[in-house]
Amino acid sequence: MSLRFEPFQAYVGEADLADLRARLARTRWPEPAPATQGIPLEVVAELCRHWATDYRWRAAEDRLNAYPQYLVELDGVKVHVLHARSREPGALPLILTHGWPGSVLELVGLAGPLTDPVGHGGSAEDAFDVVIPSLPGYGFSGRPTEPGWGVERIAAAWAQLMAGLGYQRYGAAGSDWGTSVSSMLGVLDASHVAGLHLVPPLAGPDPDAELTAAEGEALARMRERGRTSSAYSEVHRTAPQTIGYALLDSPAGLCAWLGEKLLAWADTPLTHDQILDQVTLYWLTGTAASSARLYAESISTVSGWITGATADPVRVPVGASLFPAEVPHPSRRWAERRYPDIRYWAEHDRGGHFPALEVPDLLVDDLRAFFRPLRHA
Repeated sequence: MSLRFEPFQAYVGEADLADLRARLARTRWPEPAPATQGIPLEVVAELCRHWATDYRWRAAEDRLNAYPQYLVELDGVKVHVLHARSREPGALPLILTHGWPGSVLELVGLAGPLTDPVGHGGSAEDAFDVVIPSLPGYGFSGRPTEPGWGVERIAAAWAQLMAGLGYQRYGAAGSDWGTSVSSMLGVLDASHVAGLHLVPPLAGPDPDAELTAAEGEALARMRERGRTSSAYSEVHRTAPQTIGYALLDSPAGLCAWLGEKLLAWADTPLTHDQILDQVTLYWLTGTAASSARLYAESISTVSGWITGATADPVRVPVGASLFPAEVPHPSRRWAERRYPDIRYWAEHDRGGHFPALEVPDLLVDDLRAFFRPLRHA
């Protein structure tokens, strides 16, 4: 079945931007917390001050509109997709998938160096055609109106998208939800997937194997993250609609909810504008509730992969990038339980959960290195 690609440009009317600034001016602030109990008042207040006075949404629109974008219906939902073709012959198609609290604006900066490697210090042989869809319920994509839109269904939609773009063989990469979607794509469309690059691969320990010191530390960090910083995930899993009422009505509340993780999960500090690019896209598209529903659909499945309770095999070639501030931080032998064909493994000394924003040079180098021997396999 052929797909209809409707040209799209990112644009939000001035009235919506004026309404945002007016709402920020009327924010009712809580008192400072007496102890560490979430993102500090002064941090959110400064972000919102910058948002209301200095941040320029039009610059974010310009970065998106520098590349062709489309709306395309996949399994009943209109999906926003950015499609940047390389001028180099033989470029390998690569679908990049974001997660939460990220977006297409998290990944769009990769399009230049991946499609034009010569212009960014690389070789023509490393060129990619880049496809960046917005997850259903995120950004400019439509919002599913029925349950069932978990990572498996999204992966099936991505396979349909790549076929509709005319790609018979392609790579897939992602972080956060993008790791799980890409992994499922490698299962559902294995005959067309050249390889997966994952940040990081989601896999846990073998319950019958003794832990190394590094594995024990990684497991302790994961448990501490779960103990101190996982409330957002449980709220998204159990009550995305309930939290959605607050997040869609208060820009300051949304800034605190997303900004806490954009700050805490990064190793290299993100700028105010990098944080507000993500927050503003969620605000202007009204997707705080619809994006959270993916947790209700799939976080239990993903938790099984992270803990090692399940290790359903993904047999296509896999490359992995691990950054020091990222949690989880699986060992290679954990990953090999689920991904038996690991071809590339890189552990870096800087970077966190948002490498496309924090350390894009490292991420681009890893993507080039992993896919290089797979281009003509």
